[in-house]
Amino acid sequence: QVQLVESGGGSVQAGGSLRLSCAASGQTFSSPAMAWFRQAPGKEREFVAVISWSDGSTYYSDSVKGRFTISRDNAKNTVYLQMNSLKPEDTAVYYCAADPVDITWADFRSWGQGTRVTVSS
Repeated sequence: QVQLVESGGGSVQAGGSLRLSCAASGQTFSSPAMAWFRQAPGKEREFVAVISWSDGSTYYSDSVKGRFTISRDNAKNTVYLQMNSLKPEDTAVYYCAADPVDITWADFRSWGQGTRVTVSS
């Protein structure tokens, strides 16, 4: 089991930036990928970005592509989400995830507690 702790959320005006961090502990070596998801008030959780732990390849949702960047620091067992050009519709609780359920990397077994991001217009 992987333990995940997110940090870096907060409030920012539209157009601003935030960087989220997710520190992983436990059996991280067995997690081939880590991802960020988000859940806005009254909406279902949605995928944001995923990164391969081995080669660093990334994939983004269309709604954040070109504005958000996911990265990892293997030595620190930490994944980051740099969020630029933030929009009010980015307001949500952001969750870090690890240990994919299957090779599609669409769902994960381990989740962090979430960090809130609020973007005001």
